[in-house]
Amino acid sequence: MGIRRFSGLEVTLTVLFLLVTTAAVALVVLMATGEPAVIKDGENTHARTHAHTHTTKKVCPVIPLGERVDCFPDAGLGCLQRGCCWSPLDERNAPWCFFSTNHGYSVVREEKPNSYSLSALLKRKAAPSLFGEDIEELTFHADMQTVNRLRFKFNTYPVCSNTTTLSSSHPPRTHTHRFDTTMGPLVFADQYLQLSARLPSHNIYGLGEHVHQNYRHDTNWRTWPIFTRDSFPNGGTHNLYGHYPYFLCLEDESGKSFGVFLMNSNAMEVTLQPAPAVTYRTIGGVLDFYILLGDTPEQVVHEFLELIGKPMIPPYWSLGFQLSRWDYGSLDEVKKTVERNRAVDLPYDIQYTDIDYMEDKKDFTYDEVNFKDLPQFADYMHEKGQKYILILDPAIAISRRINGPYEAYDRGTQKNAWVTEADGITPLVGEVWPGVAVFPDYTNPSCKEWWTDEYVRLSKEIKHDALWIDMNEVSNFMKGSIKGCDDNNLNYPPFTPSILDGVLYSKTLCMDSKQTWGNHYDVHSLYGYAMVLATKDALERVFEGNRSLMLTRSSFPGVGKYSGHWLGDNAANWNDIKWAIPGMLEFGLFGIPYIGADICGFFDDVSEELCRRWMQVGAFYPFSRNHNAQHYKPQDPAVFGADSLLLNTSKHYLNIRYTLLPYLYTLFYKAHTTGDTVVRPVMHEFYSDSNTWTVDRQFLWGKHLLITPVLDPVSTSYVPDAVWFDYETVKRMTFRKQQVEMYLPADKLGLHIRGGAILPIQRPAVTTVYSRLNPMGLIVALDDNNRAAGELFWDDGDSRGILTKSDGVSGELTIQVMHSGYSDPNNLKFENITVLGVSSPPVTVNVTHNNNNIVVSTFKYDTVKQVLYLRDLNLTLGQNYTVRWDQVRDPVPETQRFDCYPEPDSDETKCRARGCIWGTSTNEGVPWCYYPEDYGYTATTVIEQPSGWSFDITRNAGLRSSGRPESPDINSLRVEIKYHSADLLQFKIFDPTNKRFEVPVPLNVPSTPETDETKRLYIVHVKKQPFGIQVIRKSTGTLIWDSALPGFTFSDLFIQVSTRLSSDYVYGFGETEHASYKHDLNYHTWGMFTKDQPPGYKMNGYGVHPFYMGLETTADAHGVLLLNSNAMDVTFQPTPALTYRTLGGILDFYIVMGPTPELVVEEYTALIGRPVLPAYWSLGFQLCRYGYANDTEIADLYREMRAAGIPYDVQYADVDYMERQLDFVLDSQFQGLPALVDHMRGEGMRFIFILDPAIGANETTPYSAFDRGVEDDVFIKWPKELSNDIVWGKVWPDFPGVVVNESVDWDTQVEIYRSFAAFPDFFMNRTATWWHREISDFYTKTMKFDGLWIDMNEPSSFVHGTVGEKCLGPPYVVCVFPALESRHRGLNHKTLCMNSQQHLSDGTPVKHYDVHNLYGWSHTKPTYDALLSVTGKRGIVVTRSTYPSSGKWAGHWLGDNNSSWDQLYKSIIGMMEFSLFGFSYTGADICGFFNPAQYEMCLRWTQLGAFYPYSRNHNGKFNPVSNLAIYLSIQ
Repeated sequence: MGIRRFSGLEVTLTVLFLLVTTAAVALVVLMATGEPAVIKDGENTHARTHAHTHTTKKVCPVIPLGERVDCFPDAGLGCLQRGCCWSPLDERNAPWCFFSTNHGYSVVREEKPNSYSLSALLKRKAAPSLFGEDIEELTFHADMQTVNRLRFKFNTYPVCSNTTTLSSSHPPRTHTHRFDTTMGPLVFADQYLQLSARLPSHNIYGLGEHVHQNYRHDTNWRTWPIFTRDSFPNGGTHNLYGHYPYFLCLEDESGKSFGVFLMNSNAMEVTLQPAPAVTYRTIGGVLDFYILLGDTPEQVVHEFLELIGKPMIPPYWSLGFQLSRWDYGSLDEVKKTVERNRAVDLPYDIQYTDIDYMEDKKDFTYDEVNFKDLPQFADYMHEKGQKYILILDPAIAISRRINGPYEAYDRGTQKNAWVTEADGITPLVGEVWPGVAVFPDYTNPSCKEWWTDEYVRLSKEIKHDALWIDMNEVSNFMKGSIKGCDDNNLNYPPFTPSILDGVLYSKTLCMDSKQTWGNHYDVHSLYGYAMVLATKDALERVFEGNRSLMLTRSSFPGVGKYSGHWLGDNAANWNDIKWAIPGMLEFGLFGIPYIGADICGFFDDVSEELCRRWMQVGAFYPFSRNHNAQHYKPQDPAVFGADSLLLNTSKHYLNIRYTLLPYLYTLFYKAHTTGDTVVRPVMHEFYSDSNTWTVDRQFLWGKHLLITPVLDPVSTSYVPDAVWFDYETVKRMTFRKQQVEMYLPADKLGLHIRGGAILPIQRPAVTTVYSRLNPMGLIVALDDNNRAAGELFWDDGDSRGILTKSDGVSGELTIQVMHSGYSDPNNLKFENITVLGVSSPPVTVNVTHNNNNIVVSTFKYDTVKQVLYLRDLNLTLGQNYTVRWDQVRDPVPETQRFDCYPEPDSDETKCRARGCIWGTSTNEGVPWCYYPEDYGYTATTVIEQPSGWSFDITRNAGLRSSGRPESPDINSLRVEIKYHSADLLQFKIFDPTNKRFEVPVPLNVPSTPETDETKRLYIVHVKKQPFGIQVIRKSTGTLIWDSALPGFTFSDLFIQVSTRLSSDYVYGFGETEHASYKHDLNYHTWGMFTKDQPPGYKMNGYGVHPFYMGLETTADAHGVLLLNSNAMDVTFQPTPALTYRTLGGILDFYIVMGPTPELVVEEYTALIGRPVLPAYWSLGFQLCRYGYANDTEIADLYREMRAAGIPYDVQYADVDYMERQLDFVLDSQFQGLPALVDHMRGEGMRFIFILDPAIGANETTPYSAFDRGVEDDVFIKWPKELSNDIVWGKVWPDFPGVVVNESVDWDTQVEIYRSFAAFPDFFMNRTATWWHREISDFYTKTMKFDGLWIDMNEPSSFVHGTVGEKCLGPPYVVCVFPALESRHRGLNHKTLCMNSQQHLSDGTPVKHYDVHNLYGWSHTKPTYDALLSVTGKRGIVVTRSTYPSSGKWAGHWLGDNNSSWDQLYKSIIGMMEFSLFGFSYTGADICGFFNPAQYEMCLRWTQLGAFYPYSRNHNGKFNPVSNLAIYLSIQ
């Protein structure tokens, strides 16, 4: 063997490189140093090792039997000679001989060139060899190629680098050990490679191609060989036609899953064992693994197909029923078969001929005696709308034709097109159907040219419609060749996997034969793949723009991009009908959805009962073909008799198939564009139900159609947890989530529609050519929530396309064209719509099209079945419609009421004045005044573009005013929806004619939208009446946002919008004290308006964060941000639903799609900005107090803490270090503080000072901070039309020369002691410059510091609005006060007048009303910039008031809490919420700020606080000094 390692690189992979970043790629699960796989104490060895060269004493691990890795997979050397452990058992499944810890490799060098890659040099440990020729030095390289794909590869050293450059923005999502190779050693020899890995569950699916009697693997020591082979699928464990070293593992009920793909084409075997674990043994190439992560099994399929390529979309006609057999004997017999099936009106599209059409079974010929009219046969089929497919095999006879030379062989010889013997020159000769033959080397470009040329010649001679290729494993009836095979290590390797016959060249070619890609030993399993590539080129040459079809027997990952597959030469028995279902499900995993088995069996005569049952289920195979073999009785349906039960049930279910072909074709479109499975395991949809993990006698078409065939005389079937309707009776099933015995007589199988489905249908005909002319329809099956959704892809069957999406809720169906690229020449109409699950009869039915409303008179309602039939609708395909039916309705359920009068003084008169409904309730929280269902806006012309939507909406005519005269309704609005990326979308609603305030916070949105619908995780629908936006998770169908609810209001000073929630699990919104992390949805309202308000129940606090994370019932998660800075509140109700109310601005929503909670945070912080990286020292423990009397008190505290040996990094000074609380002025009692700070910093401590925004204004001596601020015009003022004066407040600064008597009440203190204060307008660039200068002067002229603490920046004022509490100008109207603390005092309470004027950085004037909540945000960045500039180091800024993106510059503490147990536990909730909000550096005041701390509580709080990211003990004035040394002395 040469040094080159074949890895299958010649096989083209479609690799999507996403942006990935992470602190490190955690590869402990791949090769943990210090575990058996890799040890870090390697020694020098030579390049190769032969058997029996080491005598190291072995160490046998004590491990469970299920974790033993077999050291004796062959009949070679004895166990002990291999340095392995011998421990015989009383049964043979578990290995008696297993590996010691001495085997494996050591890491001698490791490199991390970036945060998403890892490379290492490995050296083999001293241990005996298993098979000799061990590779002593290996390279290991791992790349996190996308957020969901890890590649790692072991190769020989040195090796040419094939590293791909990556850039990224997503880390690996979890740290679950999914593929843990520490359980066994890595073995890497020239012709024997082995790797074992522990798996997280026994739910393993895939590996192939074999017959797996069950879809879920048995992990009780089952070994499966993988090596392409022409063999019969008879239920054994032997290798079959395809090569698929790929499996999917479902971890648990969460749906979390992963796939493992070994990119290796050599012969191998895979052992599954009870640990659970997997062991790979391959005899060549390299170990090149891909780990594919998904939140659901279906998502893992998507990830695998992103790697290998998504499947082709077959031509529409290929979804019709097909007939074939080997050896009709003559064309006359073929035509008899066609005619008898035409005569009984069997739906039937395609007829095949097998190799018997050829002259002596020679490719590119036909039998001019028995098939003399074959060139015209396709025309005969086309006359009745049918197609003709013929077969080609790879083997080319070397004998002459009957009447002359065999020119195809001669031309191939001239082009050196054949596989050669080991000399690379002599064509290898074997024997197949045409006799002695050579074998095309499809890896040779010259051969591909020859194959295409021959096929073009054939197509000119024999017209046909598609091609079937067979025998391409490659099959040879001789063992290797007519000469046999040489005795060498390719034909007889040291180890042979447990393949059929135990000899590699059995029924194929010698392994030392040569192909362009390498030795046949390496590329044997790629033979069919290479033939597919060559045939693809040939088909494209012949059929040009049309898709045509290819069907191959041998396959390899990636074949599905070009071809379909059938499950091979089965037999007419009950086992094979059962085992076909796991086979189809597996090929769905492998990326070949166009899959089926030979209906009624290939070998043996079939019984009527078996064929009848097989025709029933075969009608639902994606590839639906009845095919049987030579010498057996015909088994086409018509041969059983025109009145036979078999024929009638076959016609019945084939007619259902043809009815559903629009749905099936759409499933193939979804497979082609997104990677969805077509035939789908029940487990993929219901993974949270462990009962479905083993369901493999039933299957789904997509999400929505459950097929339950009869495969046994008596059997039970599983009904998953959903609403189901019988397709044929349209009755709703009474069972769910249980095993049932369905009544399925001789002519029936089980066929059920899942609630939530909208299935496109078409009136059937005997061929697809004719059925495509017929009217279409819809079947709507409502789910538990009376909702349904579906899609239709429609084109000419070969190219182009039109995509229609349908959505239904109880009472309304919307048909919306998403992309129109095809106009059907037949002017197709939707004729009939059937709605299942309609709970009450409709009064009227209306269709709206282009704003025209048409009353439908032809409808019928079945009261017993609760089915609505709409007939003769005449809705043109490719146009938009809304179908509504008004039912006799019960009163609106209380949980579906949306509050029309949130003000506290509602009554029936006021309610009805708003056009709302009054209805009392005995249940607390239920609105008595609620909106009618049509209250809101209507969308008119709504058209989706590739990058999103833009359209106008109009307030519904006839609605009364929203009832707030001071806030007029805005009747016309603009809606913009933008698809920013695969996981981010934005929708914005605003007044297009009058500019309103928009939040000036910049967000990180991609510069170009995601226009590829297949990459987006979401689907957006727009409901026209009442207008609403619906966002659906594509992978699960979960509705995560649905604002198509009554009550949408958009007026000048009041905006309200509601949305349904995907579940009861909602987290976030702040800053408010919450009693639990998960929100209680039982009518709770939370206000958001920044305020100097200590934590308290339902009291709006320091920050505003209108962001929440929602968990979905599928365990997915998403996040929603409302970018609005006005005062607002949000109300939860148990619908589940959420209502936003805000007092201005616009609605500007952003949704991040996750799909995990951690990914939600990652995507949200990618949008608003990643959290600041704090200085390392700021992670240490910190002490602070409001009320230090002087610098001596701080010095004593520092000395005692040091003496006690308590970890302690940072000391603070609160406002008491300032002269009368004036920023930047040092108090006389703290004159020694600068020297103390220098001393402490010299000993490794850090110091942080506080700065408040309010600047004292009544100084009698120069005060540069105020004086220069006035000079620079940095303070907030009144609007010029009212005054040019500063808006004065009062905060901490005192008047000069006063002595504060703290025994008087607070309001009196404020009135007589507190000076006037001015508030800097930090939006303005000149204010940032002024602030920077003041901080710089303090640092250079007064004292040093390492961080800054900014407080009171809500902004807080001790007077309400302004000094004197009389805001200038007319009262600023607030039409509805949100649920805020002291709402009766108005928005001015404890802050500035709302009509104060600020200016954005571009000079735009804005009202404080609009930007109040942004004050702390605007304060933070200038502070952060000043700190970095002045200190030259990162430091840390801690801020009290926050808004989304403040975390880019600062940390946050949870404010002025109390010393109480409830504040201790609520601190955990607060920190978790701020983690959602993009603040990783958070904490609460340990032991509490207000009130003395009780000893045990403070003890427990200190224990907890040691693990706060921001760990600071801070207490208030008049409380004991926070000195842990004192507590230590008490103990």
